[in-house]
Amino acid sequence: MQAQQPKPKEYQVKATYLYNFGRFIRWPVTAAQDGSFPICVLGQDPFGPTLDSTLVGENLDGKPVVVRRISRAQDVGDCRILFISSAEENHLKQILAALEKTGVLTVSDMPDFSRQGGMIQFVLEGGKVRFEINLASAEAAKLIVSAELLKVAATVRKNGQPGD
Repeated sequence: MQAQQPKPKEYQVKATYLYNFGRFIRWPVTAAQDGSFPICVLGQDPFGPTLDSTLVGENLDGKPVVVRRISRAQDVGDCRILFISSAEENHLKQILAALEKTGVLTVSDMPDFSRQGGMIQFVLEGGKVRFEINLASAEAAKLIVSAELLKVAATVRKNGQPGD
């Protein structure tokens, strides 16, 4: 008899997705080029220690992945991927405007995130974590999203108009 593996918790799955997004996005050459690959969380952290334990020892673009928690969009610095907490929903417009030309991949699980200009939104479908991609927002930030990632997205928004 095989022991059943416990089902991964929602934020374990999301943490793994954050890492995998980094494998399927190409950043502009102008993106921050220090010795690490920062994945950041803005606002209240829903991951807890799960994000750190999932990403420990991982590399992206030949650089070690580091996890940072920040409290203001202005502190995004050299983040490559930014998870925006649902607690920041009231400030989303300002946050996205501040990040518009920074080449940072924005990700969240707040409702309508991709419709409001966020790049990748986690959604739950039938109890499974899926994601939507706002391709127009990613392209406006000079990010190149691989065709493989687009194929597995639940939805791909190609026009930048809110509500499309």
